[in-house]
Amino acid sequence: MSQPVLDLQDVTLSLKGNAGMVEILHGITLSVQKGETLGLIGPSGSGKSSLLMVMGGLENATSGSVKVLGRDLTAMNEDAMARFRCDHMGVVFQSFHLIPTMTALENVATPLELAGARDAFQRARAELETVGLSNRADHYPAQMSGGEQQRVALARASVTRPQILLADEPTGNLDGANGQAIIDLLFDLRDRHGATLVLVTHSRAVAEKCSRVVRLTDGALASDALKAAE
Repeated sequence: MSQPVLDLQDVTLSLKGNAGMVEILHGITLSVQKGETLGLIGPSGSGKSSLLMVMGGLENATSGSVKVLGRDLTAMNEDAMARFRCDHMGVVFQSFHLIPTMTALENVATPLELAGARDAFQRARAELETVGLSNRADHYPAQMSGGEQQRVALARASVTRPQILLADEPTGNLDGANGQAIIDLLFDLRDRHGATLVLVTHSRAVAEKCSRVVRLTDGALASDALKAAE
């Protein structure tokens, strides 16, 4: 078998809470292969979003090994991690995380500009068209609906053609119709560009769209099921 795209070995994560240090993740060992779609499910507080953040280098594991595309994230400093994430990952959050003072076009172009792409705005405009928002390119986040903002966030995450897409409850702030549209777009972008997708969701139905479903309970892996090919 080829080298995993994501490889976590005995990972723990402890964060400071009101009563002192709290262990969020307990000895997580998990590998994800190239092209997999992995759904992370579990009750609120089970650690699934924290696990996603560790995968993306947005939280530093307290102990254990986190390797992404063969690189050890725990050995990188903050600047190196930011560059690695920009070059290889796209991240979509529940609360959009768009820059409010930038237009939709500017938000999508930002990761390309950071990567030094000369055609950043041309590519950003094409990506907005892909998610059906070419007519909203010059609008600011406050001028757009939640569904539109999440489409912009999806375009920003996918415009660099990342090898890994991480999505943390991307439908959490949306109604049913907009949520379904975002999920359809997310899987369409993944299929189009061949990225590995890790999706945190509270919805079993959404998770079942993935080729593999991992359930967390109290910060530990409770089950790991690879679906049979249809």
